Amino acid sequence: MVDERTDLYLAGSWVTAATRERLPVHDPNSEELIATVPGGTAADVDRAVAAARAAFDGWADTAPQTRAACLRRLHTALTARTEEITHTVVREVGTPLRIAARVQVGLPLTVLAGYVELAAQPPRPETVGNSLVLREPAGVVGAITPWNYPLHQMMAKLAPALAAGCPVVLKPSELTPLVAYLLFEAIDEAGFPPGVVNLVTGTGPEAGAALAAHPDVDVVSFTGSTAVGRHICHLAADRIARVTLELGGKSANVILPDADLPTAVRVGVGNALLNSGQTCTAWSRMLVHRDRYAEAVDEAARVADGYRTGDPFDPRTRLGPLISATQRDRVRRHVERGLADGGRLVAGGPDAPLPERGWFVAPTVIADVDPDAHLAQEEVFGPVLAILPVDDDEHAVAVANNSRYGLAGAVWSADEERAVRVARRIRTGMVDINGGAFNPLAPFGGYKQSGLGREFGTYGLDEFLQTKAIQR
Repeated sequence: MVDERTDLYLAGSWVTAATRERLPVHDPNSEELIATVPGGTAADVDRAVAAARAAFDGWADTAPQTRAACLRRLHTALTARTEEITHTVVREVGTPLRIAARVQVGLPLTVLAGYVELAAQPPRPETVGNSLVLREPAGVVGAITPWNYPLHQMMAKLAPALAAGCPVVLKPSELTPLVAYLLFEAIDEAGFPPGVVNLVTGTGPEAGAALAAHPDVDVVSFTGSTAVGRHICHLAADRIARVTLELGGKSANVILPDADLPTAVRVGVGNALLNSGQTCTAWSRMLVHRDRYAEAVDEAARVADGYRTGDPFDPRTRLGPLISATQRDRVRRHVERGLADGGRLVAGGPDAPLPERGWFVAPTVIADVDPDAHLAQEEVFGPVLAILPVDDDEHAVAVANNSRYGLAGAVWSADEERAVRVARRIRTGMVDINGGAFNPLAPFGGYKQSGLGREFGTYGLDEFLQTKAIQR
């Protein structure tokens, strides 16, 4: 049965979209049509932004405890929908069930809980000489989110913006809009004032571009590809709007010769294959000292070969499908290019057996990749790991930094001080030492073409605040 959505959420109510166009939503495992949603237009965006603008003064002046209470009610409403959201993510994205429950749903709930606390404790005014320095809501926020972690990426923008006192217009990915509808059902239940949170579904070129270019949007927060992020910057530049971008990555997993190699390789392969490799922070390059390179290649192949590919609702499945046929074909071309450029296939590849239906790519490991080769430079966004040999710590840093991206990475060593020295020299926004756990209170974001600004914790809150000095 196809779920036919016809409404948008504007000014605190579900309203009929201005367009009759419907966008299809497919299950990437079965390839079947599962839903249609409105293809929102610039007119729909205008209505949403007008509602947010009308709500700005009231929400900005709302007491911090009241804003925190709204977010707390949202957390309660979402928690009650955990199972439904999890199953929706599995159908929309193809993430295996257990991973979807923990990462796709559990993590954004943790992020939201953190912003409940931060909303209740806003930044305090500072006195600097004869100046009173204040932090004030930045204005109306246009949030444009991707398909790979739909609820998580929506929460990374909505929660801090709302905690800061900013109304939001959200444009989710047209590939995964159903989770957004569940989120807005919870928002409606939580009782936010009309216009504080608004939903417009539609394509990036239509609704996304209209939102990014809208003269009444003060902050544009975008997560997606670097190419689209560049376009978002141009759209916002004419009015000097603030832009925050969380973009692509080509992160290096540096395994030093004294590391616990089986653990480093196992965790590294798992990171590269998480969500079928559709993760901006994926450690898609594994850098290993030549003394242990052959051992690492064999271990990576063994681990990747152990990943069962198939139905994401099957508890035995560890690797689900890619989001679309287009994405599958794109990833396959990257693999073919990597082999044509001299890479050595050690796991998966074009001829690996796959399910008859679904947009799958086998977990693939390619060794002997040149640091300047296409596969070492381009973000694949699929279950493909490149392994590169390095001579020493200095060489590892140079290879890790040989990228236009700078989002994440990892260093493994028995000597933690050595690992930290290497990590400090890698030009990325985040580095994990020996498998350090993800911290939702730490700043998330990148250097170079991986983006502008930071998400999560107080660092994410700062992106939605303006600084004012009052001299006395």
